[in-house]
Formats: sequence, structure tokens, C-alpha cells
Amino acid sequence: MILEAVTLNVKPGLEEEFESAFKKASNIISSVDGYLSHDLHRCIEVKGKYLLLVIWEDLESHTVGFKKSAAYQEWKTLLHHFYDPFPTIEHFEEVEI
Repeated sequence: MILEAVTLNVKPGLEEEFESAFKKASNIISSVDGYLSHDLHRCIEVKGKYLLLVIWEDLESHTVGFKKSAAYQEWKTLLHHFYDPFPTIEHFEEVEI
């Protein structure tokens, strides 16, 4: 299992529009093979800052299966114009303790 963590900085004044578009985009990402779940969190201290957490079966489900799909093009059209700067995506694996 892989955790994708993305800090999203939404342009000022577009937060409500972004959240509405993200609801639609949620249906897109959840239909992709290898997708397990996702959560979107709104920052309390910084207006317009969000944290997106997506759990994938493996790294390739995100980097190949989703990013190279028609579904990603829809996702991109719905969401990418909201971000400034463009988000950095990081992937994490669980540490057994």
C-alpha cells in the first residue's frame, strides 16, 4: 500500500468553487484501478491550503494507471487551474514498527 500526500494551495477566493469541483473529481479518481481511498483536509491556520491523502495499492497504480489515463485528463481539467503554485506530490510507504 502507498500513501500519496499532496499539499494543495488554492488561489484566494476560489476555495468554495474548488471544493465543489473536488466532489466531482472524487468520482473520477475512485474509479481508477488500484485506488483504495482518499481524504481531503482543509487547513485551519492557512486559508486556501488543503491536504489530499490518497491510498493506492502500489505506486504504479498512481504514476502509471491514473496519470496516464483519460480519467486523469478529466481530473486535470476540473482541478489544476485552482492551484498556485502547482502542488508537489509525495509517496510514502508504511514503516513496520
